[in-house]
Amino acid sequence: MPENRKVPRRIARTVLNSLKGGVVPRIGLPYVTVGRKNEIQALLHDVDIISEGGASFRFIVGRYGSGKSFLIQTIRNYVMDRGFIVADADLSPERRLQGTRGQGLATYRELIGNLSTKTRPEGGALTLVLDRWISTVQMQAAQESGLMPGDPGLTKAVDRKIFEVTAQLSELVHGFEFATLLSRYYHAYVQGDDQTKMKVIRWFRGEYSLKREAKEELGVNIIITDDDWYDYLKLFAVFFRLAGYAGMMIMIDELVNIYKIPNSITRQYNYEKMLTMYNDTLQGKARYLGIIMGATPQAVEDRRRGVYSYEALRSRLAEGKFSRPGTRDLLAPVIRLDPLNAEEMLVLCGKLAAMHADLYDYEKQVSDEDLAVFVQLEFSRIGADANITPREVIRDFIELLDLLYQNPELDIRSLLESEDFSYAKSEAVSDQKTDAYAEFTL
Repeated sequence: MPENRKVPRRIARTVLNSLKGGVVPRIGLPYVTVGRKNEIQALLHDVDIISEGGASFRFIVGRYGSGKSFLIQTIRNYVMDRGFIVADADLSPERRLQGTRGQGLATYRELIGNLSTKTRPEGGALTLVLDRWISTVQMQAAQESGLMPGDPGLTKAVDRKIFEVTAQLSELVHGFEFATLLSRYYHAYVQGDDQTKMKVIRWFRGEYSLKREAKEELGVNIIITDDDWYDYLKLFAVFFRLAGYAGMMIMIDELVNIYKIPNSITRQYNYEKMLTMYNDTLQGKARYLGIIMGATPQAVEDRRRGVYSYEALRSRLAEGKFSRPGTRDLLAPVIRLDPLNAEEMLVLCGKLAAMHADLYDYEKQVSDEDLAVFVQLEFSRIGADANITPREVIRDFIELLDLLYQNPELDIRSLLESEDFSYAKSEAVSDQKTDAYAEFTL
């Protein structure tokens, strides 16, 4: 991005508000992306494999606030620009990979609800994708046959092309029912039957709870359940490719919510589902599908409750003997994020200062020397080498910019060098240690 290119005000406001609130913005990430070049290149290498019919599975591991979710959202934007459909979800006590009360199905529903494309990046793109697919097939059939819309012969030609797609899906697990519903959606689209279209969408979203209801309304004797929801994501990935997209990328963050499950058997069932997904992608049982999961180091490496407590996963994912901080194997299944260094944070703060000045229409008053003093102070606090994260630094810096904007009489150097600032930072580091201890001794 050129240095002199201004960030649109709507995007700047969203980015600054999100970062100050400690969350990752959905838009505007290219304007503030710093570092992570090697990690992004490694993940984009997977994208090439997926678009050629392969599959991939990656864990992105980093401490809270280390930029893990930021990297996931950055990749999300990259792959949408490359013609992928993206589905993302955060795990929670109500959303897991497997559960006794439908938590796995809840994750599936969240993923399908968040289906996004380049033209519909905010989610809810399923109906758009289906309608676009049908329109594309109709156009192709018209061009190949030379027939005009309304001609009965054109309808038959479109039927044949729809069958070609559904026939390829019928060979997969649950593919026959999936293909049947695609065909039903097509005919409802042609006939203007919006009620049937919505019933099919409801089925695809996993909202039917009774087989009898699905049978009566749609003629299929099967529904998506907590046990088999992942099979339907594999079907969607192949269908999206046939519908003209490059592939499908699934992003599941907050894996720590599996780590927190108190019941060991329930945790093991979730890790078993994770193993199935991992094996499918590496063994060629999934096509045009990428999976990225975000986790904290404890959620992965803890031998008692983490991913590594499941031996089949630990033996596949454990880091080799030669990787170390600063020299990581980024082609391995697990990408461990090293902290951003002071130079990278300096560049990021410079970007934020320029964005803030443009948004509120004032002459940028924070000099490069001021930025250097701020970053140096942040990185020189007691315990900063082990506890400081981009989230805390960014939040502090945006707050500083807001204060200076609202109080023009304040001087940045006097704020940075004040005893109150030093005391607050010491307290923040202490609180981080306490929070970390409490979080992972539950």
